[in-house]
Amino acid sequence: MTLLRIRSTALSYGALLAICCSIAFASYVGSYMRIPVVPLFATSLGASTFEVGLINAAFLLMSGALSFPLGILSDRWGRKLLIVSGLAVSAGTSFLLYFSATPGQLIVIYLLFGSGLAAIGPTLMSYVADFSPVTHLGRSYGWYTTAIYTGMSLGPALGGFVAQWLGFGSLFLIAGLFVFLLVWATVLFLPGQAAHLSQRPSHRQPPKFNRALLKNRHLLGCWLLTLGSCFGQGMFVTFSPLLAHDQGLSIGQIGLIFTAQAVFNALSRLPFGRLSDRVKSRARLAFLGFILFSISLAVFGFCRTLGQFLLAAVALGVTMGLAFTPLGALIAEVAPPEARGLAMGGYNASIYLGMMLSSAFMGGAIGVMGYGLSFALTAALVLLVTWFFYRLLRDFSGRPESGEEGPGT
Repeated sequence: MTLLRIRSTALSYGALLAICCSIAFASYVGSYMRIPVVPLFATSLGASTFEVGLINAAFLLMSGALSFPLGILSDRWGRKLLIVSGLAVSAGTSFLLYFSATPGQLIVIYLLFGSGLAAIGPTLMSYVADFSPVTHLGRSYGWYTTAIYTGMSLGPALGGFVAQWLGFGSLFLIAGLFVFLLVWATVLFLPGQAAHLSQRPSHRQPPKFNRALLKNRHLLGCWLLTLGSCFGQGMFVTFSPLLAHDQGLSIGQIGLIFTAQAVFNALSRLPFGRLSDRVKSRARLAFLGFILFSISLAVFGFCRTLGQFLLAAVALGVTMGLAFTPLGALIAEVAPPEARGLAMGGYNASIYLGMMLSSAFMGGAIGVMGYGLSFALTAALVLLVTWFFYRLLRDFSGRPESGEEGPGT
């Protein structure tokens, strides 16, 4: 073990990025294997539609509420401890699902499941920023978010296949065992500290949660944009299946729409990550991306045929890659290194809170205004927060001089 620790400190940027992307991919595959299955399992236990909604709401609530404080803890206690703990909780909840027998038990288990993902997501993002030079933040988050979205796309498909083949119980045991093995892989291969490549000073003192940090208008602008844009993302995730179904599309065709969005979202993050490292301002690139995302979102609400839905979904995927990749790198850039866990915790909390607010409020709006105007209204909200973001970050210049070079990939 001592030899492993010695070697870990000498790992290159590329090796560390590969390890983090592998952990992220595997954790989201294992965790999301249960996502499309649990509602069906809950129904088999006698859960009502309302109770199924509560189960998903419990997951989103805990993921959003705990991302912020757990991000702070990762600054104080270390990234690896939080990542391993989150994976252990995720594995444990999968085993608990195997023994659950009532909808109430599922709600409690999903509360724990949300807390596990809250410990993994922002902490891994912070870890990537710890070892990535500023000149390579864009490509780092391009690879990292591609790994996440690929895992989120593959996990549900794999889970549905296993559940159909072996049943609910076997799926929960397999998913739990998969994540349990990932815990030990993380313990063995993920270094405890990885800031030696970042060309930034390593801060050993615990960060102070003070008002000065919350007066960082660049960070607040990034959080605001994340909140507003994920309100738009939640609109697509929650209500696009209903819109497509009302237009006569089958379940398989609706799945194809989601697949198109997810694939182009994931694949576009690699080139756009590199682009964000080359442009003069990541903030302006994100600004452009979210303007195009809002336009694509508005157009989606007026689609009527499968071809139109697929084209709009591809546009949404590409523009999300263009927008969110520089935004994630920008948050790591505007936050001080000793408070990066807090910054990423706020970022993840904004994601879940934005999607929750959209699910909670836009259903009523659709009942009054219809899908087209509701999607257009959501797009207008994204444009509004994008404008505020630009006002808050238009003077930010945190990029090093172009002559500074980072490690090769």
